[in-house]
Amino acid sequence: MDIFMRVAMEEAQRGLAEGGIPIGAVLVRKGTILGRGHNRRVQKGSVILHAEMDALENAGRLSAGVYRECVLYTTLSPCAMCSGAILLYGIPKVVIGENRTFMGEEELLKARGVHVEVLQDQSCIDLMNAFVAEKPELWNEDIGL
Repeated sequence: MDIFMRVAMEEAQRGLAEGGIPIGAVLVRKGTILGRGHNRRVQKGSVILHAEMDALENAGRLSAGVYRECVLYTTLSPCAMCSGAILLYGIPKVVIGENRTFMGEEELLKARGVHVEVLQDQSCIDLMNAFVAEKPELWNEDIGL
């Protein structure tokens, strides 16, 4: 696991420790982390604070040129909302920890020219499988079921 996915996993673990959903994300530009975050829907009572959205929010306002030089690392395949933000801001590459637990909008991202890399990292898979088994209602709420 590379350093940026490791940071995303740290964020996922932080979310779990806070009583939330264990998904983490990191926005990286030229080897520098601009923003990191984790799913905080439960903690903040938010409808939109998925990990990717939290990482973007924590990066702050950036110019379009900066986003076009970024890679977004996320422990789980991004949903339609997060994929929309990736497309809106022109982030050219997404590295995904795993998509076995949840298959997001990877095909949409690819169709719009985003380079998508899926690692199928066992630690990401194990974390989500354990969470889904322990809190299926919360997981279903997060993915809109």
